[in-house]
Parts: sequence; C-alpha cells; structure tokens
Amino acid sequence: MAITLLVLAAGMGSRFGGPKQVTPVGPSGEILLDYSLYDARRAGFDRFVFVIRREMESAFRERLARSPLHGARWDFAFQDPHDLPPVRGPFPERTRPWGTGHAVRSARHCLETPFAVINADDYYGRAGFLALADYLRRLPPESTRFALVSYHLAATLSPHGAVSRGLCALLEGGKLGGITETSGLRLDGGRVVKEDEPKAPLDPDQPVSMNLWGFTPAVFPLLESGFERFLLSCPDPASAEFGIPGAVGKMIREGSAEVSVLSSADRWFGLTHPADLPEVRRAIATAVRAGDYPSPLSAPE
Repeated sequence: MAITLLVLAAGMGSRFGGPKQVTPVGPSGEILLDYSLYDARRAGFDRFVFVIRREMESAFRERLARSPLHGARWDFAFQDPHDLPPVRGPFPERTRPWGTGHAVRSARHCLETPFAVINADDYYGRAGFLALADYLRRLPPESTRFALVSYHLAATLSPHGAVSRGLCALLEGGKLGGITETSGLRLDGGRVVKEDEPKAPLDPDQPVSMNLWGFTPAVFPLLESGFERFLLSCPDPASAEFGIPGAVGKMIREGSAEVSVLSSADRWFGLTHPADLPEVRRAIATAVRAGDYPSPLSAPE
C-alpha cells in the first residue's frame, strides 16, 4: 500500500530566533528536513505533502528542488488560520496558525492513504520511519488504530537550556494512554530534572512524543469533531492552539481511536535554542562520516 509523509512546516521558530526550517546544518548546506526526507524515502514513503502558509510557497518550491525528493510525488497543503468549521468565528484577530492538530486537518482534502506526520525542523533518525512504514502498510484506510513513535527522554534534551516534552503514559500492550506536556526539563550532570523539582529526577528512558505520528484518513472526521468542540469552548481565540496530543488524547478517552507506541532508540535533535546549532551540525557531520548519509545529500537509490 502507498504511504505518505505529511510534513508540518507552517510554524516559525520563535525561541531559536529565525526560520529553523531553512537553517543549514549539513556539510553541503542541507537542512534538517532534507535528512528526514531521505530517511523517509529509504523507509518506503512514496508521496510527500507539506503543510505551509501560502506566502511560503515560492520559497519552499525553490528549496524542495534541491532536496532528496527527485523522482518523488509531492504536494502542498496550506494552513490558513481562517479555515474553520462553521460552528464559531470568524476570528479576524487571529494571524497565527491554530496548532499541529489544525495543521493536519489542513491536509484533509489530499490524503487518501495511511500517512505519517513529522515536524519540518526536527531530526528523527531512520528507525522511526522504518517502524512507522511497516505499521502503516498493514492498515486499511478506514482503520482508527493509529501509531506514535516515542523516544527516550534523555535522548531528546538540549544541553543549552530547559525544554518542554510530551511525556507518554503507556497502557497494557504498549498502547498510548495520554501525553502530558511537561516544561522546564533539562540535563543536570547525568540526570534529567525539572527546573522546579531538581531533587526528583525523571527516568531518562521515559518515553516522550516528538510529533512522529501514524494516521489513516479516518482521523479527519475525528479531528473535525474535536476542533469544533475546541472552538466552542476556546476562551482565547487569538492565541489558543489545537494540538495533536490533546486531540488524540480525547480520541483515546472516548474510545474512538487507539494508538500503538513504537519505540525508537535513535537520538532526536532539533534547534530549540541558538546554541544547539553547532552541536546539531557536529551530529550530522558524524553521521555523514559514518556513512549514514551521502554528502551532498541526494535522492536515495
């Protein structure tokens, strides 16, 4: 079965101080997204959909022409803050996207097969794409048995400042029970601690979500219903966000979907703080020297 990669690229990196999506990190000017596209193609993903803002289209087309997508099918879906169900609104004061759940919803008209979701500005490693590709190929399009690739908490932290992470609660059989967004997480020597509770270290192997999901088109009516309820109860429509973790958590609690957690032992990294950039470049250079990626990066054979 054909499987698609949905790339969420409409957001901008406020803490990083610039457009993280196009910051060069590879030895030949590659960006983080290039490595995800390369790994996804090697895992068997054969179509790519990019969720962007409409004003980004020209620059994104130019950048994708230099990506590892040669010979692959790809399309755009546009995340518009005024693309809302008719239950409430419009909100003319709203200028920013409504969050990752709304971003996935933005692609509802162009996805007919099982698909994975990633952030454009994160590095996930090859293992997660392989696990999701294998899982998604077995799903019929109408299935509500979704998936999440989790990472070990310690393998996702920045040495340059505290971060927020979605801590996964697991049910029997490796199913997801929910995700708790937890802020102020940092490394303290060999420990993982919360800034406000430094004497109570967390398990470094605690599974966390880094937004690497597997869905089928059956998620779209569930997202639509969840987004409608979100809008009806939203106290601050100028800034509130409809995220994937909260939306999926409600699906799980209501019994309308289940989520299998697939664990990856790879290191995740991204550009949360400006000081992360040199370390990310070193990690990519190490992977290139090890033969994991060619340089310059090209479409996999």
